[in-house]
Amino acid sequence: MTEPQICSRCIMDTTVPRISFDAAGVCSYCYFHDALDAEYRLGPETDQKLKHIFHRTKHEGRGKAFDCVVGISGGRDSTFLLHFLSRDVGLRCLPVYFNDGFGNPTAGENMQKLTHALGLPMRTVSADWRESKDLKIACLKASVPDLNLATDLGLASALYGAAAQEQVRTIFIGQSFRTEGIAPLEWNYLDGRYLDAIHSRFSQIPLRPWTPTAPGFRLNWQHLLYFSLVRRIKVITPLYYMNYVRADVDDLLAEHYGWTNPGAHYYDDLYQSLLTYVLRTKFTVDRRKFNYSALIRSGQMTRQQGIELISQPYAIEDPKVVELCIKRLGLTREGFQELVDLPPKTFWDYPNLLTVLRRFRFAIRLLAHYNLVPKSSYLKYCDPDM
Repeated sequence: MTEPQICSRCIMDTTVPRISFDAAGVCSYCYFHDALDAEYRLGPETDQKLKHIFHRTKHEGRGKAFDCVVGISGGRDSTFLLHFLSRDVGLRCLPVYFNDGFGNPTAGENMQKLTHALGLPMRTVSADWRESKDLKIACLKASVPDLNLATDLGLASALYGAAAQEQVRTIFIGQSFRTEGIAPLEWNYLDGRYLDAIHSRFSQIPLRPWTPTAPGFRLNWQHLLYFSLVRRIKVITPLYYMNYVRADVDDLLAEHYGWTNPGAHYYDDLYQSLLTYVLRTKFTVDRRKFNYSALIRSGQMTRQQGIELISQPYAIEDPKVVELCIKRLGLTREGFQELVDLPPKTFWDYPNLLTVLRRFRFAIRLLAHYNLVPKSSYLKYCDPDM
């Protein structure tokens, strides 16, 4: 068996679908990173752009209860972001947490301590458990790697719904391409039509009707256009504009809020343990590749460290938590394994909007320019080379 080719700059390799390399062995994902790095080049000009965003957010929040909505999970990135926006910038933040029924208790305690210390009301948007459970099983039956598709869409819907309810025009989320990277499409694809196709084929429970302030798991292109163009709600990633170094954050959060690391990146959601098991055993996918590669490119990890760490077991994959998740879904171990053993598929095997998105990529690029959609989403979904 031929060994996979590994990028000469990061640790992405030929297990990644449609990856390509230049003459020096540098992968296409490094070029993708560099495009974002050029767009958000660190320095005085970018600092001024971020200050302008915060000034506009405060201006748009006048006469309202909140200036912005902030997605939180109890993990490092969203905790730091809420700390920064509330304490350092002085924004009146509404922290919003989406509960799909698999929250990590440690992450929950982190959120409680954080919001209490900052004097902020935390809004928990809880999914209908029957819908959440049914959609997770449907994704297992669909045999795709996007096992948290419904939760990812539900989180986005919860943030948009809270912003619409409070008449807020800015949502801040704690993501950074310099520390997380961008997942390959075949490893992580997010699309409301895709979820609808899986739901209609494999689900047993109908989804609640969509409303602007309580979208549930429904978030199709027409809903996104409503939130973006009618409500003029922007989704902004402040960490893109900042020299955000993960190693510097843990001590700060522990000192100020008694924050505890949930255990690993993504582990603010216990279902990630089951997801990681399925990705490894069924799809030969290790998400640490794009996470560590991002840290390598941004100088927060050496390439050799990344190679050594990727060879070790993934801490997030806890057999006891996997068993807990199986029981929460109401499945037997044998029934779960039967679903895992189904032939693997991807979003390409179901109706989706990718072709449409790429056909209208210039319009989506304009939306990204005005922060109505994240720039990383434009590059990931509209760049034909990705």
